[in-house]
Amino acid sequence: MRDAEEHKKAMQSLQEEQKKKVKEAEHADRGLVLVHTGNGKGKSSSAFGVAARALGWGNQVAVVQFIKGTWKTGEREFFNKFPEQLHWHTMGEGFTWNTQDLDRDIAAATAAFEKAVTIMQSGDYDLVILDEINIALRYDYLDVEKVIAGVQSRDARTSVILTGRDAKPALMDMADLVSEMKEIKHPFQAGIKAKQGIDF
Repeated sequence: MRDAEEHKKAMQSLQEEQKKKVKEAEHADRGLVLVHTGNGKGKSSSAFGVAARALGWGNQVAVVQFIKGTWKTGEREFFNKFPEQLHWHTMGEGFTWNTQDLDRDIAAATAAFEKAVTIMQSGDYDLVILDEINIALRYDYLDVEKVIAGVQSRDARTSVILTGRDAKPALMDMADLVSEMKEIKHPFQAGIKAKQGIDF
């Protein structure tokens, strides 16, 4: 076991290394692109956590939901308390297995992305969350190159978070940050339904 003096020296070394990295890093002169993907829970939740952080700094935030439709969620109820800072656009019609109509799903995803591009290009927002857009891409409701072009056309002020499992490789290559949520254990596998306040 490391003694107190060894521990102190190790932490001092880590501190100096971190200070050096921070000093060498540069401030971004543009909004960043973040991708939250993977088969585990927490992709949208993490994005909404970033939204809360942005709101805390007085930033303007927009959310465009591609899949979840009119399902009532705790995050939507919470963010409704910030009408001057956060604008929420629910464009999807529900989970992909609900409509069972390819043309209708493509039309809904296309309308949602057109709305998202208008928002991203407006210069009015510090953060835009494209919730579950990766699912729309996974089912080819949207073309990945058009999505990349739309994100790249955003105003310099605007950061964008794209959530959903199975993110396209080209999208991840373009992003500044990619986080993968990995499922280790899930209550649904044990027959437990989604819980209000935890899952939605």
